[in-house]
Amino acid sequence: MPPLSPSPSSLPSSSIREAVVSALRAAGCVFAEDEAELILAAARTPEELAALVDLRVTGLPLELVVGWAEFRGLRIAVEPGVFVPRRRTEFLVEQGLAQAPDASVVVDLCCGSGAVGVALATALGQVELHAADIDPAAVRCARRNVGAVGGRVHEGDLFAALPDELRGRVDILAANVPYVPTGEVGLLPAEARDHEPLVALDGGADGLDVLRRVAAEASRWLAPGGCLLVETSERQAASAVDAFTTGGLRVRLAASEELYTNVVIGVRP
Repeated sequence: MPPLSPSPSSLPSSSIREAVVSALRAAGCVFAEDEAELILAAARTPEELAALVDLRVTGLPLELVVGWAEFRGLRIAVEPGVFVPRRRTEFLVEQGLAQAPDASVVVDLCCGSGAVGVALATALGQVELHAADIDPAAVRCARRNVGAVGGRVHEGDLFAALPDELRGRVDILAANVPYVPTGEVGLLPAEARDHEPLVALDGGADGLDVLRRVAAEASRWLAPGGCLLVETSERQAASAVDAFTTGGLRVRLAASEELYTNVVIGVRP
């Protein structure tokens, strides 16, 4: 896609907006007007504006273009190579708050940008928040977000990343694990397939490899009455429930037709 023409610096503000909208619309952006407003707000100079528009029209996700994603009313910093939080995952946060409204210790496992943990901590108030991810890029990004609400971020593979002092103390364990079956990763939208890390998407042969590992060990980390919450698809839900039951948790399934998502909730007896 060619750069904005004429140069943004030579146009009045209304014409700049029209030029940005036109470029985005030509590139197939369905919400070109809304995206234009966000890009215009993010650009500090005409040159930067032209560069941001070029990134967007060549396929970079809008959130990575502007450097943040909205999640449950919060502005979450995101960076290239980091999983962008999805609006549907707000349902997981809501279920966690409903299950444990007085939680004091929260863990965001497979945290990506840390959006889930930040949203939970913001809603709960004064909590001890820990987040963890195996991907160094995600850990770096999460520290920007989680640190801003007083939390700590750890790098490592699932529970191995967490301090031992958390064993038996966690009230809410949110694990937004990858759950796309390996054979279906190639069918994902290009914005995810081409710009997000495979480790945040690929859940193994049936999509539940990481979920099973989390469910098997969660009860050792949860406080009595503490809950584990994991997002999954409708067709995977029954197998996910079985994994939670095998892990010794009392299980229920919550579904949102509006957001087209399912959350498995397991409670330590």
